[in-house]
Amino acid sequence: MIDLDYGLLPAEAEDHFLGLEHAQLVGTEALLTTRDNIEAVIEAKAMMCVYGPAGSGKTMSVNSALRHLAPDNTYRLELRAGPTPRDIRHGLFKALGLPGEPPTRPIEFDDLLKDALAEEFRILVCDEAQWMKKTSFEYWRHLWDDKRTDIAVIFAGGDGCYKVLKREPMLASRIYLWQEFTRMSRADVRATIPVFHPVWAGTDTALIDAIDKQAAHGSFRNWANITTHILTGMRKKNLDTVDEDLVHWVYSKIGGM
Repeated sequence: MIDLDYGLLPAEAEDHFLGLEHAQLVGTEALLTTRDNIEAVIEAKAMMCVYGPAGSGKTMSVNSALRHLAPDNTYRLELRAGPTPRDIRHGLFKALGLPGEPPTRPIEFDDLLKDALAEEFRILVCDEAQWMKKTSFEYWRHLWDDKRTDIAVIFAGGDGCYKVLKREPMLASRIYLWQEFTRMSRADVRATIPVFHPVWAGTDTALIDAIDKQAAHGSFRNWANITTHILTGMRKKNLDTVDEDLVHWVYSKIGGM
């Protein structure tokens, strides 16, 4: 059975950890910078590396930028841990929706993919790229270097992908843009979290500071997790505001303070 959604950009709601309802995409500096950088990469038909710690908003920012800039030309690959060139071939075959069965011989498979990638300009996104080794990055370079293909490539992942690429001059020299994501600072948290979800809109700044210091640590993903537990606790306890007792109840669920 063919998965018709594979490779497509997800709906914005799916970007938020645990599918958190009513979460808002906040126009942070990192998100706006990502949009500018991806626009430049698309114009140059180049390769880009977006890297940083888990939960810092890399995937969300990349998806948001591509929904705005190139929703119909973007193809995302979801690869298992430690993907090989063979995995990338099959992932592209599936993402591009190519007909028939995948070729068994690598040379034939590569010719098929290159022909398909020559038909029209596409942006290929390799998420969780920290799992890839040198040979896998080399395969992406092989596709991008081919004169027939018409592509831009975006790698998004942890520091591992940055380290692998930087160790290999032939790979690193082909990366047009590097963008590092970091965890939110206290000022960022204060500005972002009250807008991120309505439950935090009226919450005391000191309590938001404390939650971030004790449990969230500047991570969007941690904040989404905490918010989900906060909403559950409010329903269970029939509360309409966030207070310290509720926060400590959440900590008991997530291993915080």
